[in-house]
Amino acid sequence: MALWSPRLQRFLLNNNVSKIDLKKTNSCNRNNHIIMRKWSREGSPRCCSAIAIDAPSSLSDGLGSGIRWGSAKLQGAREEMEDDAVIVGSSPHNELDGFFFAAVFDGHAGFSSVKFLREELYKECVKALQGGLLLSKKDTIGIEKALQEAFQNADAKLLNWLEMNGEDDESGATATTMFLGNNMLFISHVGDSCAVLSQSGKAQELTNSHRPYGRNKVSLQEIKRIREAGGWISDGRICGDISVSRAFGDMRFKTKKKEMLEKGVAEGRWSEKFVSRIRFFGDLVIATPDIYQVTLGPEAEFVLLATDGLWDYIKSSDAVNFVRNQLREHGDVQAASEALAQMALDQYSQDNVTIVIADLGRTDWENLPIQKQNFVYEMIQAFATIGIVSFGIWMSSTASF
Repeated sequence: MALWSPRLQRFLLNNNVSKIDLKKTNSCNRNNHIIMRKWSREGSPRCCSAIAIDAPSSLSDGLGSGIRWGSAKLQGAREEMEDDAVIVGSSPHNELDGFFFAAVFDGHAGFSSVKFLREELYKECVKALQGGLLLSKKDTIGIEKALQEAFQNADAKLLNWLEMNGEDDESGATATTMFLGNNMLFISHVGDSCAVLSQSGKAQELTNSHRPYGRNKVSLQEIKRIREAGGWISDGRICGDISVSRAFGDMRFKTKKKEMLEKGVAEGRWSEKFVSRIRFFGDLVIATPDIYQVTLGPEAEFVLLATDGLWDYIKSSDAVNFVRNQLREHGDVQAASEALAQMALDQYSQDNVTIVIADLGRTDWENLPIQKQNFVYEMIQAFATIGIVSFGIWMSSTASF
C-alpha cells in the first residue's frame, strides 16, 4: 500500500477501509494539449470515508507521478447514507501501470447496489481492459468498447446478485468513474453525478446528467429513448417513479417491468385498463455509460468527481474556485474535499454528498497568485439584479392601484 499522510491514515483507519492486492503491467504516455472526445446542515452526521484500494495519501502517491488525492462523504437530510467512493492507487500491485482508478456512487432505494459496485465495477473494468493492456496501447476505440462491456457486465451481475440474495431488489446506483494517468483521463459516466476538470481556474464539465426531464439535448435524447422502449414520463420521473434515466440495478425497469406494472395496479397508481395498453420494447433504465477521453495539458490542475448532492446546490465554477482557494491556503487535498462537502450542506443541500479530488501535482499552490475578480462583470450583474427587483416592486405597486 502506498505511503499515506497521518491525516489520511486516521481518515482511512477510522472508517473500515478495505484493501485488495492488485497486479501491474505496462504504462503509456500522452501529449500535453487538451482533447476531449465523447464516445457514446448543520448537525448532519459526518462520514468521510472512501474504500481505498492501494490508495495514495492526500500529500503524495509515493510513486513520482505527483497526483494527490482527497475524498469525503457527508450525509444530508436523508434517512440513509447511500453514497460511496472508491480510489485505486497506482502501485507495484496495480494491474494498470501508471493509472489510477476512482469512482463516486450514488445509490437510491437502498445501499445494496452501491455495496456490490464498489467491489465489482473496478474488477470488471480491469478485466475488460485486458489488465491495462488497452490503456498502454493507447487503443481509444478498444478502451471505449471495453468500458462499455465492463459496465454492462457489472449491471448484469448486479441484477442477478440482487435477485439471488434477496436484497432490496428496487435498489439502484449511478456511477461516475475515471482512469487517470500519463497525462490521460478516461471518464465513464452513468447517471447524474458529474466530473469537472479545473483548467487554470476555469471549470470544464466533462459529463452530462442522464435525467428524464429538461430541455437540453441529453435529456431530450433520454426521454425519446424511454418512450420508444414503451415507458412514459410523469412529473419528470420514469413511470412517475425514478428521476434518473441511467443507472445500475433498478430491476423493476429492466428484468421486472411486468411485476412493476402489477404492483402499480395493486397500489392504485394506475388502472388495469391503462396497464393493458402498455407494451415494452426495451429497458427503461440502462447502464450504458458515456465515455470521455481527455488529454491533460499544462493548464490542468485537478479533477473533481462528485454526486448530485453537490452539483444541485453549487455551480461547477464555484466548486472549482472554492477548491483552489483551499489548496492555495493550506495545500491539503483531503481537507479541501471535506470542506467542499460541508459547504454543500451549508448551502442547504438535502442530499448526501460524496466527493473525490485528484490534484494533478502540476500547480504551485503556495505561490499561485490570487485570482482577480471581474469587478466590471460583477457590477453589471449587481445593477441588473437591482433593476429587475425595482421593476418588480414598481409593477406590484402599480397593480395595487
